[in-house]
Amino acid sequence: MTICGVLAQSTVSELARAESWYTAVLGTGPTDRPMDGLVEWQFGEHYGLQVELEPERAGRSTVVLVESDLDGFGRHLDAVGIDHPAIVDAMTVRYLQLEDPDGNRVVVVQ
Repeated sequence: MTICGVLAQSTVSELARAESWYTAVLGTGPTDRPMDGLVEWQFGEHYGLQVELEPERAGRSTVVLVESDLDGFGRHLDAVGIDHPAIVDAMTVRYLQLEDPDGNRVVVVQ
């Protein structure tokens, strides 16, 4: 077996609200709508992020995204009005932890 990609997934209670928030955070709208109740951002040929309407599980997801310029990402969040904590300098990585409108954790690392 050879795994050749990954899709992170966040479950939400209101798809339109979540799509708006993730679009602001990611700086672009979804690249695909593979089925009702699901929007998807493809970041490369074999990796991306799915946001799925699943109210009974909403708010229980954690997504980790890797960003090459975390300071620039923080400035982007400021520009689009997304509240966020300060960047944390951990021992081996720097990260910024967000919460989407449902409380899903979105961790952006550099």
